[in-house]
Amino acid sequence: MTVSYAIGVDYGTNSVRALVVDISTGREVATHVYDYPSGDAGILLDPKDPNLARQSPADYLEGFRVSVREAVKAAAADQDFSPESVVGIGVDTTGSTPIPVDASGTALALLDQFKDNPAAHAWLWKDHTSHAEAEEITRVAKERGEPYLAKCGGVYSSEWYWSKILHCLRTQPEVAKAAASWVELADYIPAHVTGNTDPATLPRGICAAGHKAMYSEEWGGLPSVEFLESLEPGLSRYRYETKAVASDQLAGKLCPDVAEAVGLPAGVAVAVGAFDAHMGAVGAGCGDGSLVKIMGTSTCDCVPAPLSAKLPDIPGLCGVVPESIMPGMYGLEAGQSAVGDIFNWFVRYLSPSEYGNDAQAHVKLTDDAAKLKPGESGLLALDWNNGNRTVLVDPRLTGLLIGQTLHTTAPEVYRALVEATAFGALTIIRRFEEYGVNVNEVINCGGIAEKNAFVMQVYADVCNRPMKVSRSAQTCALGAAIFGSVAGGAHSDVPSAQAAMTGVKDVVYEPIAENAAVYERLYGLYKQLHDAFGGQNRSADLGGVMKELMDIRQSARKG
Repeated sequence: MTVSYAIGVDYGTNSVRALVVDISTGREVATHVYDYPSGDAGILLDPKDPNLARQSPADYLEGFRVSVREAVKAAAADQDFSPESVVGIGVDTTGSTPIPVDASGTALALLDQFKDNPAAHAWLWKDHTSHAEAEEITRVAKERGEPYLAKCGGVYSSEWYWSKILHCLRTQPEVAKAAASWVELADYIPAHVTGNTDPATLPRGICAAGHKAMYSEEWGGLPSVEFLESLEPGLSRYRYETKAVASDQLAGKLCPDVAEAVGLPAGVAVAVGAFDAHMGAVGAGCGDGSLVKIMGTSTCDCVPAPLSAKLPDIPGLCGVVPESIMPGMYGLEAGQSAVGDIFNWFVRYLSPSEYGNDAQAHVKLTDDAAKLKPGESGLLALDWNNGNRTVLVDPRLTGLLIGQTLHTTAPEVYRALVEATAFGALTIIRRFEEYGVNVNEVINCGGIAEKNAFVMQVYADVCNRPMKVSRSAQTCALGAAIFGSVAGGAHSDVPSAQAAMTGVKDVVYEPIAENAAVYERLYGLYKQLHDAFGGQNRSADLGGVMKELMDIRQSARKG
């Protein structure tokens, strides 16, 4: 029996991973990770501007060549594998991560003229330099009565496509002038590896276009020339006319020079790209009523819903976009701007020396925090250390910790930070349900879900529902491989590929009733802080919050 394989290429914040998968079973045959060599863990930073976060397009291209080549080499140990047995390649990336390119599709950062200019590099998803432009886009769209914000939660974000381009146009006019277009990383990689880099014709994915660039068939594609020009003369020149398509579509075939570099035959099918979390949802086996949480440095929550459903426009979401996750279904996206990043921040800068280095501190703090009862610390935090993505959509919000005393310990703070991220997750679930979107199950994936049972139990208790974990530790790459198999014709559609290739682990984290009851009370206090500091209730009286935290602490310690 002939065995066929697909390759998923997953571009994360710090590295790119290639995964070789048996498409009949989902068996993960080989993988290779390429760490981006540029900047700080792959990120180009500016000490004068903490909002700036860029990446090198050269790292992306080399990352594809190295990760795929080495994964193909490693797969050769499987007796059924051969390069000719690869039927398709899928690509997922961070986003919105747009790249300025010239008329040939070459990233400006690859040209000698611009190689040292951060504005000519990729504008990473976590770059917030355009927060003022995002606020302006929101304001002008509302003043003009434009419909463009309806499908992206009512507020435009500094993480997204047009705000970044507008900021570049105003602050780096030489880069803006040289750019013939801007291409999302999710579109840039498939275009490069298939040789179709012309920005006027390269395939654009509906995932990036719909969630980040205000694209919708309801108004004929991207925002109008008139609207873009009202923001800044010249902005509309970056408006592409290409129809955005779903990721089960073919972006092209692997071109000969790239094929040779990675050890595959030319002509392998390459699927249209999408964002990591969306393909991760597919790799986790999502369907109607499933919320998939991709848990890492940040989180992204993805929920598919049938196109036949009458969905309202949901404020605060990162989009309600047809076919952005799965063909034939709406894709709903939400998320938190920092989760693992918050835990890492505490360990790196505030963890006591006796807890050891970063890796040791995470383990020891987790162990000690797990010994505490819910509410025992008397602490409550807000999870906005990198702004709020959903439901407030405000990058200028910051973290908060209240209730600390002279007896507060590091494990207590660590637990409060974990609980804060869980409260943020519950806020997202309740926003979905408030607008009629069923959340029947939660499937978690990513490093935190894989490695930290304590965090998963806190999430189960706070959200008061079971937490499942994807069978694959590499769900984003697996989801990309699923789309590669469909684009290559080996599976007829995405659901049939999921049925063959995905699953969840046997372990399920069930909520503990007594913990859930305490967290419901704590969540009421969290929501008071959330609405007051988030600007939803400016007249809020917070005078009782500290005292109620003391009451909860006293009850927990009495047992």
